[in-house]
Amino acid sequence: MKNLAVARRYAKALLLIGKEDGQTDSYREELSGFADLMEREDSLNQAITNPLYESSGRRKVLQAVIDNSGISRTMKSFLLLLFDKGRIGFLGSIDDFYQKLADELNGIARASLVSATELSDDTVEKIRAALSN
Repeated sequence: MKNLAVARRYAKALLLIGKEDGQTDSYREELSGFADLMEREDSLNQAITNPLYESSGRRKVLQAVIDNSGISRTMKSFLLLLFDKGRIGFLGSIDDFYQKLADELNGIARASLVSATELSDDTVEKIRAALSN
């Protein structure tokens, strides 16, 4: 539960920065891309998050990846802050919360549908159209 509260707090902070400078959608893409990279590349994730490795070495790896990624200065600072505060391991959860908060900001509501029987493609499209209205 504490992990979710931490992730929510950092996501809200980044969203507030994005609202101030008008870069909410840009940060959304950058955060999502970096979180996906960390999830896909397990060796990179281990090199950055594994406490068995020396902290300064892990930070250098993160800095090198950030420098080669072409992300904004604000996102670079945010990722380094996460590392320095020992929160880089929460990146996936922070990204999930940020996506939800950015959707709310843009007036997008998320929905899921559960059905006892399999629905036809036509029925699914009708439901999708009704929900989008």
